[in-house]
Amino acid sequence: MATTSRRPPKICLIGVPLDCPNLGIEALFYGSVGGILHQFPDATVSVMDFAREGSRTTIEVGGRTVPINFVNIRFSKKFYLRNNIAVVLPLALLNRYLFPKWFRKRIIAGNPVLQHIEETDVFASINGGDSFSDIYGMGRLLYVWLPQILVLTARKPLVLFPQTLGPFKSWLARRIALSILQRANAVCSRDAIGLDYVKKLVANESENKYHFCFDVGFLVEPVRPSDVHIEEFANQAPGATLVGLNVSGLLTAGGYSGKNMFGLKVDYTRMIENLVSHLIERKGANVILVPHVHAEPWAGGDLESDDRACKELYEAMKERYPGRLSVLEGNHNAPETKFVIGRCDLFIGSRMHACIGALSLAVPAVALSYSDKFKGVWQTIHLERLVADPRELDESQILGVIEEAFENRRELRRQLLETMPRVKREIEDRLQKLLSLPAAGFQ
Repeated sequence: MATTSRRPPKICLIGVPLDCPNLGIEALFYGSVGGILHQFPDATVSVMDFAREGSRTTIEVGGRTVPINFVNIRFSKKFYLRNNIAVVLPLALLNRYLFPKWFRKRIIAGNPVLQHIEETDVFASINGGDSFSDIYGMGRLLYVWLPQILVLTARKPLVLFPQTLGPFKSWLARRIALSILQRANAVCSRDAIGLDYVKKLVANESENKYHFCFDVGFLVEPVRPSDVHIEEFANQAPGATLVGLNVSGLLTAGGYSGKNMFGLKVDYTRMIENLVSHLIERKGANVILVPHVHAEPWAGGDLESDDRACKELYEAMKERYPGRLSVLEGNHNAPETKFVIGRCDLFIGSRMHACIGALSLAVPAVALSYSDKFKGVWQTIHLERLVADPRELDESQILGVIEEAFENRRELRRQLLETMPRVKREIEDRLQKLLSLPAAGFQ
């Protein structure tokens, strides 16, 4: 590792809030910060995103205590707020096209968001991993588009960290996406499908700035939780295989619509119950239920909560399997949850970054997927046979994928032990290239 920085770089992340109940997004945050600091140890890292208030905190990453400044943009009807996107973006446009230089400096000095943008060397957007698309609706796409267009309007370097790119179903969504893709300094997809899709979307534009890179979630370092004694799970039945099972609250609820939004061929809740019974009764395994999305802090916010889904399953089955079924309780963060996942012999999950956490620690992971993003990521490490898609497979076919993974778990672990060091090196190398931009002025 080496850096040719003349001064400590200032790098700002977009689209990775730390206080998000979804540990997948939190994994992207920790992976991004860890990857940046591995390549640029003296960097100052900040986060710019929509939030009610700004804050400053410290995190533990790479054996260091790192300060992180969270700069908040508001998306509010209160147009008088200085950090409202409806105020900041027009000011940035006026600064770029109308105001004279002396007045631009006054505008920037008087606005905390514009001042932060001016002082930052390069911005790295990750869009929650999969929100740079209109599959969740135009509202979500506009939500991630606005901060990026603000940065570009201010003439600051923007790179897109590895993420799922597209699809964009409507003409308007494609135009919005192109306004970012064509003006960004570099763009990374975390799978070959997204990379090919974007290259076709930009048509005749030079492909040199479009790259593949593994998901930064592979870089998250596990941290042992102080309140979890994982040995209790592993030793409930001496010699038993420990299987981690992530149950998706979103899928048990039928998606946001409550009406099988993702078009699954199976009854997800019943399939999970049958899977627990099969693992314990037929395979002699212990099962630990691992939530990866906590309840949202608003009324009715447990719709997507894995905590709810895991606890309901545990309560329904604990008397049938005393000492063999357990649940990870508590509000653990992504590195702590990853530590627990890493103690399993096999992992099965419907949250992609819970599975990535397993794979990165050489724990074979079967993805019970509801999106094409799973297949794309698993293909990057040549384990697409471990993707069991309930949109395409029935319950018996899904069980067949899990059976094969269970029986071959030791061979799969050996394969992952060989693969993961290369994956992590390639991510770090790519991040170094992404952030070492001439326009950033610190390389």
